Amino acid sequence: MDVSEATVLRVSFGNAERLHAVTADSLHSVADAIERAGKDPQVRVIVLHGDERSFSAGADLSGQEDPASSATLDAVERLIHAIRDVPRPVVALARGAVAGVGVSIALAADLVLSDENTYFLLAFTRIGLMPDGGATALVAASIGRARAMRMALLAEKLSARDAYRQGLIAGVYEMCSYDARTTEIIGKLATGPAAAYAETKRAINAATLDQLDGALEREATAQVRLLGSNDFAEGVAAFYDKRSAVFRDQPPVE
Repeated sequence: MDVSEATVLRVSFGNAERLHAVTADSLHSVADAIERAGKDPQVRVIVLHGDERSFSAGADLSGQEDPASSATLDAVERLIHAIRDVPRPVVALARGAVAGVGVSIALAADLVLSDENTYFLLAFTRIGLMPDGGATALVAASIGRARAMRMALLAEKLSARDAYRQGLIAGVYEMCSYDARTTEIIGKLATGPAAAYAETKRAINAATLDQLDGALEREATAQVRLLGSNDFAEGVAAFYDKRSAVFRDQPPVE
């Protein structure tokens, strides 16, 4: 299949040394690229990728940004909207570790394609947070409330094979065939009916992601509160100390 590289926009978050962990700046950069692509008739498909080790390990907790700031949450929301709204097919080549908000970003794409060594992990509760980036809507829309609750509350790894069987992702391939299979799919999208793809994407998202905007708003409000909590401080400290966290905060009284 003859596919010009100019028709495929490939975007990465960078920061490979930290498993493509995201910052507000990197999220805005990717959103900028996607929004520009939506206005460029030459671009027919958008590919989000990391590398074999990681698609994205989630938010960068290295301390470069104020953890209680809403800047990263705002940037995530902008990117999720950009992925959903761009009138081009978006493919997430989600390999290796897909964790935290990396899960949200991957699932916002139209097709999520993984290899057999990939896992998905909503790790938020391990550090006293809740899923964000629209995960509370995106995961449930794919695999239902019960499985979404298990992923979110227990923070268990979900293998790509199980994610595919449960309907969370569109494909999982052996390592030896991954590049060939995904290249074939991307090529088909790049040479297919762009107008029909755009209308199909819009219609399916309208039917299945009608709760996404509300989820993003609820997540942002609650997450800012949790980011300023003692439990979050304890969770991060325990993560770096490689020990079990001792959480003490109580939920607010309604």
